[in-house]
Amino acid sequence: MPRTRRKAREVMRVPRSEALLPEYDRGTVPEGLVTRRTLREMGLSPGDNQGPVAILRCRLCATRPNWSCRHPTRGFLLRVDLAKPKRVPTLAQEHALDRAMSARSTCSRCSRRYFYCLPLRTVGCCDPCAQGYEPTPGTYVTTTATPVTHRLAA
Repeated sequence: MPRTRRKAREVMRVPRSEALLPEYDRGTVPEGLVTRRTLREMGLSPGDNQGPVAILRCRLCATRPNWSCRHPTRGFLLRVDLAKPKRVPTLAQEHALDRAMSARSTCSRCSRRYFYCLPLRTVGCCDPCAQGYEPTPGTYVTTTATPVTHRLAA
C-alpha cells in the first residue's frame, strides 16, 4: 500500500509593518534591550518585565526585510532597567537541594553517592551493582570523617 504524502505546511507570513512587536536585526538592537541569556550573563533576572518588548530576528530573516520573523530561533528582547539582581538561595534552600540531589544520586544497595543521577526508577540501583562489577573510584564521592562546612553568607 503506497504511503500518503503529507501536505506541505502552510507558512503564515505577516508583513513586518503589521507585526505586534517591533523587530530588530542582529547588531541594530537599541541600548537597554537584551535577551534572557544576556540578562543571565549580567547576573540579572527578568524582574518586573511583563513580557518581551521586541523581537530579535534570526539570521535567515535578515535577508527578508519585509516579512516578520516566525522562526523558533528568534529571540525576545527585555528591558534592562526593569531587571532585578538574581536571588541568592539561603543556606536552608541549598541544604534542601543538596538532600534532593543526594537522594537521586545515592545507590540503595551499596550506599555510594555518585557524581550523576542514577536510574532509580527503572533499574533501582547503580550500574556496578546491577551489572556486578566494582565501580571506578573516580565516579563516586568518597565520604570524609569530618562534616563539610559551608562558608556561605546567609
